[in-house]
Amino acid sequence: MSLLVRLLTAAFILLTFCASVSITASAAEPNRVLVYTRNYTPDGKGYVHDNLAASVEAIRKLGQENGFEVDHSDDPAVFTAENLAKYDVIVFSSSNNEAFATDAQRSAFQTFLRSGKGFVGIHSATGSERKWPWFWEMIGGSFKYHPPMQAFEVEVVGPAHPATTSLPFRFLVEDECYFHENMNTHITPLLVADVSYLRGVRNPDGPQSPFGRRIPLAWFHRFEGARVFHTALGHKKEHYKDPRMLQQILGGIQWAMGKAEAVPR
Repeated sequence: MSLLVRLLTAAFILLTFCASVSITASAAEPNRVLVYTRNYTPDGKGYVHDNLAASVEAIRKLGQENGFEVDHSDDPAVFTAENLAKYDVIVFSSSNNEAFATDAQRSAFQTFLRSGKGFVGIHSATGSERKWPWFWEMIGGSFKYHPPMQAFEVEVVGPAHPATTSLPFRFLVEDECYFHENMNTHITPLLVADVSYLRGVRNPDGPQSPFGRRIPLAWFHRFEGARVFHTALGHKKEHYKDPRMLQQILGGIQWAMGKAEAVPR
C-alpha cells in the first residue's frame, strides 16, 4: 500500500470517527423546554395568577424525572432566533395579556414554531396576545370569560393522546371552566365540559362555541409545522400537585417534542 493510500485511509477513518463522536454527542443532548410566564398590561391592571411558581416547579420536576431540561423566564427579551434555537418546546404557563414587547419577538416566536418545534399552553395562556389573530389560531382560541370557580365534570374524548390516555373517562375538578372565542375549528378536543351543568354561564340557551354545548378544555393540533397542545385547566396552585394535571402537562410536552403520538381509540 502506497504512502498516499495509507494517508487517505487514515484521514477517512479519522473523519468517520469524528463524525460518529459528533452524532453521539448530539444524540445525547437532552431536550430543552422554555417555560414562559409573562403577565403584562401597560396599565398594570391585568390579572396575575398565583400559580406561576408552582407550575414552574412542577414542570422542572417533570423534566428531571423524564429527561428534559427546563428554563424559566418572564422576560420577552428571550424571544430571539438565536436564543430560541436551543429549545424544543415553549410552554406558556398561565401567561396573560401582552406576551411580547416587540414585533421582532413575535416574528422570532413564529419562526420557532414554523421550524417544526412545539408549543404547550396552560390555563390562561389563551388570554395572551388578545389582539393578535395569528396567536388565537395557533393556540386554538382566545379567552372570553369563565363562570365562577366550581366543581364540574370533565370528559375525555377524541384519540388516545399522551396527555390524557391515563385519565379516567370522566372525572370531577374544581376549577375555572374557560369559554373561548375565535376558536380554531381544526383543533382536536381531548377534554370537554357540558355547559348544561355549569352555573353562572352567560346566555346558557345560546351557542357556546363551534363545538356545541360540550366545550373543549384541552386540545391539540398541528399548525404551520408546529405541534400545539393546550389545557385550560390549572387555576389553583394545588392543581400542580394533582396527578391528573401533571399527566396533561407531561403528555402535552412529550407530544409537542415529538416523543409520543396520539393514536385512534
